[in-house]
Amino acid sequence: MASSAALGKAGDAARPMTREERKVILASSLGTVFEWYDFYLYGSLAGIIGAQFFSSYPPATRDIFALLAFAAGFLVRPFGALVFGRVGDIVGRKYTFLVTILLMGLSTFIVGILPNAAQIGIAAPIILIILRLAQGLALGGEYGGAATYVAEHAPQGRRGFYTSWIQTTATLGLFLSLIVILTVRTITGEAAFAEWGWRIPFLVSVLLLGISLWIRLQLNESPAFQRMKEEGKTSKAPLTEAFGQWRNAKIALIALLGLVAGQGVVWYTGQFYALFFLQSILKVDGYTANLLIAWALLLGTGFFVVFGWLSDKIGRKPIILAGCLIAALSFFPVFKQITTLANPALEKAIENVKVTVVADPAQCGSLFNPVGTRVFSAPCDLARDYLAKSSVRYNTEAGPAGQPTVVRINGTEVPFAAGAPAAEFNKAATAALQAAGYPKAGDAQVVKMSNPFDIFRPQVAGVIGLLFVLVLFVTMVYGPIAAALVELFPTRIRYTSMSLPYHIGNGWFGGLLPATAFAMVAQTGDIYYGLWYPIVIALMTFVLGLLLVPETKDRDIFDERDTAH
Repeated sequence: MASSAALGKAGDAARPMTREERKVILASSLGTVFEWYDFYLYGSLAGIIGAQFFSSYPPATRDIFALLAFAAGFLVRPFGALVFGRVGDIVGRKYTFLVTILLMGLSTFIVGILPNAAQIGIAAPIILIILRLAQGLALGGEYGGAATYVAEHAPQGRRGFYTSWIQTTATLGLFLSLIVILTVRTITGEAAFAEWGWRIPFLVSVLLLGISLWIRLQLNESPAFQRMKEEGKTSKAPLTEAFGQWRNAKIALIALLGLVAGQGVVWYTGQFYALFFLQSILKVDGYTANLLIAWALLLGTGFFVVFGWLSDKIGRKPIILAGCLIAALSFFPVFKQITTLANPALEKAIENVKVTVVADPAQCGSLFNPVGTRVFSAPCDLARDYLAKSSVRYNTEAGPAGQPTVVRINGTEVPFAAGAPAAEFNKAATAALQAAGYPKAGDAQVVKMSNPFDIFRPQVAGVIGLLFVLVLFVTMVYGPIAAALVELFPTRIRYTSMSLPYHIGNGWFGGLLPATAFAMVAQTGDIYYGLWYPIVIALMTFVLGLLLVPETKDRDIFDERDTAH
């Protein structure tokens, strides 16, 4: 095993990467690609999985299951960071992320063979949620382990470049899951895929698990941790030391608000909210939307490494904060331009058709519906929910107390009396909206790809170009983040300390973004209003990061004095 001294010299920044270092990066990155692949499978196939495991239950029970399955993936990740971070700082980096990949891989494989609710009843959704919790916990421990392990093998002056390879893994995992799903869907056909074909992507993951485990088993422990263990300096209580002492807890808080929160929302806006915006708001078909995102990711992924390398030259802080600022200033014009290209008829209707919901304010409640399972009953809420899901821009106007809800569409009134069937109102509103200029479903002007390589038409190429710009923002904030977090904390509590802010920033601030942004759209009647959520968070990170985050690129992470605070 290469010694920490050999790996830590400042002069090593100029030498080529060694065979051992390449193996370290490959093993860490491959395992993390695989884990993200597993994680994205559930998100991509949530509708089909819901039909298999939840749909046969009464609405109240189904809603609880859907909420738990949704929350498990994101909300549990910080707890995984605490559990596995502690183990990683006590037992070691290598063994901890062997456990996380095994847990993730087995959980995913079991989903592929799990009988559905029709076969084993209520046990099916309960087991599924337990498996989702296990996946979230494992993912909470995986990233910090991989980032710490690679950084502690990297030579001084090249940590940004080395760790940036791990940053490509989330994008590559998403990309791999999209390719496997599209391939299986094409081979089996939609009907067979919905019935049994959806299991195949989960089952083939066992091959990836085997390869990843085989490579990781050949690795040695991180040199920095090994040296500390030999010297008897490992932490006996990393959680208490990391978060029970203000001098360390303060750094974790600054890392969260001054780096990771902004990085999380920029990342989730560029990859996930962009996909949601195309499908749910611009009404682009799922096949085309996924291909558009996949091409943007393919073109942009190399820039994770470019910005990681650049952060070794000019610093982590300026690149991450510049990414937050540029993204915050660009989101509105970029998303508006995506609308112009992807659905020009909708853009024209938004500009020219005036829609107003006139209702008694007492009858209008909140439309926050993060997992799409809330059932609205008041006509005001039903009308606004329908308009939001139809991508209609509308205003709400207070009417007299007790007055029935009325929707005005360019002067045409569509009433929605209490007790009237929602389907009847929806039909009348649809007719009035289309007469006023809103496009019909399947409008020929909406961007559509006939095959994966149908990318040279101006409309398709233009949308991919705009999505590539969003991915570029992602690479700016995400490429250097692992190195920045690793360098903020001392070796003895590094795994624990960096994992928690990372997973709160990405799992909570980022993970809840699509649902929160769409709730803001539904509440205001403005298809772009949800962008204020990532813009405000990114600007907060820019200001706090500028004032409070130190530059760390020149720190020697093998010297405890250099990372002690």
